[in-house]
Amino acid sequence: MTTYRLQVNGKQHAVDLDPDTPLLYVLRNDLELNGAKFGCGLGQCGSCTVLVDGKPAMSCLVPVSSVGTRAVRTVEELGSSDKPGVLQQAFIDEQAAQCGYCIAGMIMQASALLERTPRPTDAQIRAHMSPNLCRCGTHMRILRAVRRAADVLARTPGGAQR
Repeated sequence: MTTYRLQVNGKQHAVDLDPDTPLLYVLRNDLELNGAKFGCGLGQCGSCTVLVDGKPAMSCLVPVSSVGTRAVRTVEELGSSDKPGVLQQAFIDEQAAQCGYCIAGMIMQASALLERTPRPTDAQIRAHMSPNLCRCGTHMRILRAVRRAADVLARTPGGAQR
C-alpha cells in the first residue's frame, strides 16, 4: 500500500492504495463519487470518462499511481441534481439519457470538447464523442445536448460551464 495525494474536483484527498488500483475504483469506492461507471473495464465504452488535467481519460484504465499531481474532474464537479450545470441541463432538456448509464462519461467527454472548442461543428462533436458509446442509441439527442450547451455557454459572460 502506498499513500497517494489526489486532487479531485478541486479538493485534496489522501488514499492508501495499491499502485495498480484503477482511478475509477478510487473515485467510486474511496471518494464516493459514483458518477463515473464501470462499463467494460477495457476503455472501449467511455462510461468511466473523467477529465485528467482537462483531457478525457478512461478511469478504468488509469492506475492511481499515474495520476500524480494532475487535477481530476468528475461529473459531480459540474453540478448536482438540485442545481445542474449547463451541460447537465442540456442533457436533461434534450432527454439525452434513456438508461443513463453512459451519461456521466458523455458529459465529461463533451465538457473537454467545449472547454477547448467553444463552438464546435457537428462533425467536431461527433468525432470528439466517438470513444463514448450509448447502448440505448440516444446519440442524436446527445449531439443536440452538446450543441445546446455550446449555445448557452456562448451567451454566458465568460462562457463558464458551472
